[in-house]
Amino acid sequence: MSHLIELQKSIDPFKKILRNHPINSYITSQEHLSIFMQNHIFAVWDFMSLVKKLQVELTSVDSLWFPKGSGETRYLINEIVLGEESDIDPTGGYISHFDLYLRAMDELAIMPPPALKAFRQFKSIEEFLIALPSFNLPQSISEFLTFTFSSILNGETEEIAAIFTFGREDLIPEMFQLILNQLRLQSPDKVKTLTYYLERHIEVDGGHHSQLAISMVSQLCQDDLKAWDRATQAAINSLKARIKLWDGIVAAKI
Repeated sequence: MSHLIELQKSIDPFKKILRNHPINSYITSQEHLSIFMQNHIFAVWDFMSLVKKLQVELTSVDSLWFPKGSGETRYLINEIVLGEESDIDPTGGYISHFDLYLRAMDELAIMPPPALKAFRQFKSIEEFLIALPSFNLPQSISEFLTFTFSSILNGETEEIAAIFTFGREDLIPEMFQLILNQLRLQSPDKVKTLTYYLERHIEVDGGHHSQLAISMVSQLCQDDLKAWDRATQAAINSLKARIKLWDGIVAAKI
């Protein structure tokens, strides 16, 4: 527990920057909401990639199955994958949080960036990273994605778990609240899915999944001081990348 406390102390200055970042009062109009969601969708997408990488590392996903790792870490990541990749769909059935976010954008008539669809052509992270500069995305997005996928490609499992766990989007619901209140009065049908997404974010990601993820990092690091150091630095770097992403959104022109 002391190692976890030290990690949390190390990342607290960067979390403080995020808590006080101008992005938290940025979304005051539909134009700002559009800019934010068109940028933030990339963070929703790469978050899912972090989840799946952890599932690959911590469980057996091969057709010829054999147990891998500890039962506890398998449970932790499989529980998280279940909620992120196939959460309850308010219209019936199940849906990923990424698809839910895209549906919210569609209701608000916000076009997703064309690059997202183009990314489907890549068969490997290496291929994706080589091609990423050719999409001419804003520098803040390009650097954010480069950090995430370079970490997935080259990072130790505890580093990836720390990025997933401590580079979270704890403040997202608060950021949306002002514009949601306005849009509910103007056109409530347009924000039904976004409201549901945020409610699920608070209920699942911000509570249950957060605790599972912290337990997962602790399970992976155990009493290995070097592992805790790697996890701590990865968490710090992930928060720095998030700060730069937020800086880029605030600086974007309307």
